[in-house]
Amino acid sequence: MSKPGILFKKNTNLIAGAVLIGFMLIFMLAGIIRTPYDPNAMDASLKFARMSGSHPFGCDNFGRDILSRVMDGSLSTFKVALGTVFIGTFFGILIGASTGYFGGAFDEILMRINDAVFAFPSILLALLFISLMGGGTYQVMIALGIAFIPSFARIVRAEFLKQKNMDYVKSLRLLGASHFRIMFIHILPNTLTVLLSSIMIGFNNAVLAEASMSFLGIGVQPPDPSLGRMLSEAQAYLYKAPYYAIFPGLAIILLILGFSLLSDGISK
Repeated sequence: MSKPGILFKKNTNLIAGAVLIGFMLIFMLAGIIRTPYDPNAMDASLKFARMSGSHPFGCDNFGRDILSRVMDGSLSTFKVALGTVFIGTFFGILIGASTGYFGGAFDEILMRINDAVFAFPSILLALLFISLMGGGTYQVMIALGIAFIPSFARIVRAEFLKQKNMDYVKSLRLLGASHFRIMFIHILPNTLTVLLSSIMIGFNNAVLAEASMSFLGIGVQPPDPSLGRMLSEAQAYLYKAPYYAIFPGLAIILLILGFSLLSDGISK
């Protein structure tokens, strides 16, 4: 595994990704502290108000400040992506580590179930869970998290299969180390480069999936702002107020590009 200092040295993708994600985090954190206006405050006199000093991103069809809504909507998207990746990674590590390390019938049964779930597209599988649980921020987070588990489990399992027969693992077994200690204290850290790269890709996919589901109206529910829902609402006004779609779309692009560059940089 690369040392942190070496990882950043001359790694332009990693640096560019870190800068983009850092910028977006500052943008979102600023929204937690204070947005220029109440994201849900409507003012009929400001309907489709153009970009100005008081409203840098303009206003939407209800006279709501787009900058405030993009700040709040970016945070909603990031929270869903964070929760999705946490659920997918946590359970993916547990399943992948146990199947890869122990193998045998246990591995066969769990991985066949995993493969069956993996055969379904993530968004389609998430839609199935949402149809059972209903729409909403936490429902989308759980549904996408469950849909992401199989991909993380396969990645972790492949790494554990590589590591479990190495000399250092055999030495630990001879010394009497417990299975838990070998798996999570010794093997897991040696998979971090691949796992971190996969987590960044997971963030990328989760941002896109959340935006897609909110665009369809089954993600974050009104009146809470959502980048995907803003794009959905803006499509009817593309010629009249193009800035309504541009800025939510730009926020999604920056998040996806940032995580993509981070993933590429970590994997080098």
